[in-house]
Amino acid sequence: MKKVSYYLIVLISTFLLASCSKHPSLPSSFTSVDAAPTIYPDYVGVTVPPNIAPLNFLVDDVDDVVALIASPDGEQTYGGKENKVQIDGKEWKEMLASAKGKSLSVTVYTRKDGKWQAYKPFQISVAEEEIDPYISYRVLPPTFVGYDELSIRQYNLTNFEETTIYNNRQISKGLEGQCINCHSYQNYGTSNMMFHTRFQNPGTMIVSDGELIFVNLKDESMISAAAYNSWHPYLPIIAFSTDHTMQSFHTREISKVEVMESASDLVIYDVKKNRVQTVLNDSLELELFPSWSPDGKWLYYCSAYHEYLNKYEDTDELLQQYKTLKYNLYRLSFDAETMTFGEPELIYDARAKERSAVQPRVSQDGRYVLFAEGPWGLFHIWHISADAQILDLETGELLNTTALNSTLPESYPSFSSNDRWILFESRRDDGNYTRTYFSYFDKYGQVHKPFEVPAEDPEFFRLLLRSWSRPEFMKEPVRITPRQFYEKCLEEPIKVSQ
Repeated sequence: MKKVSYYLIVLISTFLLASCSKHPSLPSSFTSVDAAPTIYPDYVGVTVPPNIAPLNFLVDDVDDVVALIASPDGEQTYGGKENKVQIDGKEWKEMLASAKGKSLSVTVYTRKDGKWQAYKPFQISVAEEEIDPYISYRVLPPTFVGYDELSIRQYNLTNFEETTIYNNRQISKGLEGQCINCHSYQNYGTSNMMFHTRFQNPGTMIVSDGELIFVNLKDESMISAAAYNSWHPYLPIIAFSTDHTMQSFHTREISKVEVMESASDLVIYDVKKNRVQTVLNDSLELELFPSWSPDGKWLYYCSAYHEYLNKYEDTDELLQQYKTLKYNLYRLSFDAETMTFGEPELIYDARAKERSAVQPRVSQDGRYVLFAEGPWGLFHIWHISADAQILDLETGELLNTTALNSTLPESYPSFSSNDRWILFESRRDDGNYTRTYFSYFDKYGQVHKPFEVPAEDPEFFRLLLRSWSRPEFMKEPVRITPRQFYEKCLEEPIKVSQ
């Protein structure tokens, strides 16, 4: 059987939508059900931004469905074609505008074997605060070592538009191919951004004030090329970890793979001066995931203590002890004038709780630290018990994030530019594919029921046998074209200096 491409799925979904009725009639007779409907995606009782694309959905195992959506300015019906409800984009925007700070009421009618049922209406609350209009993510197949088909893409949350930032198939040749990863942005903008290329044509692709440069971010002082990264909010510097990464595959446990670092340090790279400066390189600590505070005065990171019993970087020893690697959260003060750092400050002792905290992100007001927490290690998307957590730096306590998490992995959380929305990746749909979710984080520090990124065809993610991985908020789209990235990648990367 030939492989169905990612782009063909999008085309088929768009065609199916075009055939749907816009405003069907409500059934004249029906049986009332005293319960909310079970819909996919689950938008029952969620809170959404006033600039989000239509929340199209479906109902399983029915012949027909009609939804009556009521806003403060009126009501309208949608659906009427098999089991899907698709909402007109212009009308949806008008409904959101009228319901801003209030809510929409949705009543779902379904037909099965010629009989109609009307479910109890449910509410969709509409927040006052907007969400950043774009996200970007890696699209990759369900594999652990292959990367023959891998792209970084961007999605307009207000209208479903999806475009490619860079696709590795432009340059991959032979069996080895090219890996691309770690896309990031300065202050949610795209005039300063980056991602790595590995194996074929390796280097770090950086956009600096709109100018495209290609750098070999590895010198004699670094244990590896730069990896996990974070842009300083206003200086042209990027914090990186440099890592020796390894994988171990399980044959019995439900978790399929374990990712570990046998050694890791922290460095910063001055984009304008093309210079690397070592920040931390303690041989007894595995320092990872640097993350600047929005005021630029602190560098947050995670670190796990590990003392090798035999030789340094004894990988066989590490494989036997991987469950002992538990990361705590730290931060370093930073003086922008002298480019110097203070001493490490422990802000969250996850190890004392027999947990591991990674991927810290700081809120714009500097009060909260959002992070992923699991039983051990650093790639929590592979850990069933992994959750997203929020640390209140004023109280030193964790917030209640029960509403945010599920029984399956949550990972890679981040704040929107106004702190009101949390973006994270989750495997709660089926346990295999990583999907993108949002949760409203109100001004009182409460998290609300998450909702999956809207799709034009509500069945899109069920048909898409790909993961959306490592999502990032963006205020604007990337304007460098895939062709420009490709042509720059063919050049010899410039060497970094000290």
